[in-house]
Amino acid sequence: MKGICVLGSTGSIGVSTLDVVGRHPGSYRVVALTANHNVERLLEQCLRFEPDYAVMIDERPAAELRERLARAGQNSTQVLSGKKALEDVAVLPEVDSVMAAIVGAAGLPPTLAAAKAGKTVLLANKEALVMSGPLFMAEVVKSGADLLPIDSEHNAIFQCMPAHYHAGRPAPEVRRILLTASGGPFLRKPLEELHGVTPEQAVAHPNWVMGRKISVDSATMMNKGLEVIEACLLFGMPPEKVQVVVHRQSVIHSMVDYVDGTVLAQMGNPDMRIPIAHALAWPGRFDSGAEPLDLFGVRQLDFEPPDFERFPCLRLAYEAVRGGGTEPAILNAANEIAVASFLEGSIRFPAIPDTIAYCMDTLPAGAADSIEAVLEADGAARAAAHDYIARL
Repeated sequence: MKGICVLGSTGSIGVSTLDVVGRHPGSYRVVALTANHNVERLLEQCLRFEPDYAVMIDERPAAELRERLARAGQNSTQVLSGKKALEDVAVLPEVDSVMAAIVGAAGLPPTLAAAKAGKTVLLANKEALVMSGPLFMAEVVKSGADLLPIDSEHNAIFQCMPAHYHAGRPAPEVRRILLTASGGPFLRKPLEELHGVTPEQAVAHPNWVMGRKISVDSATMMNKGLEVIEACLLFGMPPEKVQVVVHRQSVIHSMVDYVDGTVLAQMGNPDMRIPIAHALAWPGRFDSGAEPLDLFGVRQLDFEPPDFERFPCLRLAYEAVRGGGTEPAILNAANEIAVASFLEGSIRFPAIPDTIAYCMDTLPAGAADSIEAVLEADGAARAAAHDYIARL
């Protein structure tokens, strides 16, 4: 059995990962689970999977978890707390694979630690790669780690790449990557009405069930913008060869266009257990628990180009990847602050791209040649975003 550490086990990706793992008890042993503050769900997961370690960011919820596990007679799980503990459990010698599912910049240090340690990294945290870019990929190559994308789109691309493909290497036989996007809940909404949309409307994705932050990113299409940056890094492609295609049905998860005219597409129901199972079983396959695709029920597949006026966040992401250096880290940090402010009701929906554009215009991009430089740019962008929002 392979040992697995799930970073962010109580979120939607973490829950789906454990659902797949639970279907194959002879394939994986859960070594460590980590969470931010959801004691109730992590308690349930610890009682079911009996990990060696459970980590919470703050000591107060960790103490509560420790006490409740003791009351339940579960004494085999050691409860830790703190950001350093996230990195510690990600590099344990008994851990073979790390599911990196912590949302946002907080996921970068433990994910990078896992890559440096040569683990098989199942990458669901796109921000870690977006922020650190070439630095992260260099560590993957240096350590010999296997990097398997979990985003449905990047996992689809990975499946459509040449046989024995390894992430980060350019494939000369590939002409383009076609990155599909659902368009989110506001694809047809009149532009003049976007000023009045509510957080509840923004998180109501038409096809996927996701966390609130990533759902808002889908509504602004920043989620797709981050995926463009990620695709350039994962597959060694320049941004002009990564084309976003709006595909409302979310049946084709992405495509690879080869130089001989062949286009390979990966299809399936919108269920994150499919890419998770692919990565867990790689290079083999096993049951994910997802329903088989009913092509007769789908009936029709539609495609259209994205509207950059409607989705300025997508345009900003292309600008960031072309700018390089710490520009993607600035973009990502400003977006995190803007989305959190929108969800709190502090700003209107159109102020999200306005905040990001302000930070990108105000802050100079430097070289992303160290984790310190990346985190410094991240902090500066967060401060600038807070300042801009305070003045709105």
